[in-house]
Amino acid sequence: MTETVQLPVIDPGPDSLEREIAAKATAPRVTPADIEAEIVSEHYFTAADGARMAPTGNMPIHSADLKTLGLLTFCVLVLRNGFTVTGESACASPENFDADIGKRIARANAEQKVWPLMGYALRTRLGDARRVEKDIII
Repeated sequence: MTETVQLPVIDPGPDSLEREIAAKATAPRVTPADIEAEIVSEHYFTAADGARMAPTGNMPIHSADLKTLGLLTFCVLVLRNGFTVTGESACASPENFDADIGKRIARANAEQKVWPLMGYALRTRLGDARRVEKDIII
């Protein structure tokens, strides 16, 4: 007879993976709160907005171009040190376009670019701390 193994119930909530990682973490790590704290401002625009504001090279802009360009949303995140990252969201069907959803997707994509930057910075700090420890021991 085969014994039934009870698997743990995993909360399907949007932050369930983060809670699982946090529960198992035993060393310094980058958290969603760290990412959010690093962001000092966010800016949104569509490619149509950019085309309208460009001083040269985009004139004349046809209304058909503006419709298509309006489906591409950009998010620019400015980090505490002044570095910027961008995220984009493109809608394939104009009938499905929703500006708020486009902004949320663009921001999420921009946030994903902050993670490796913060991970690199944390790893550098951890390496520097280990070098200092070795210097003290010697």
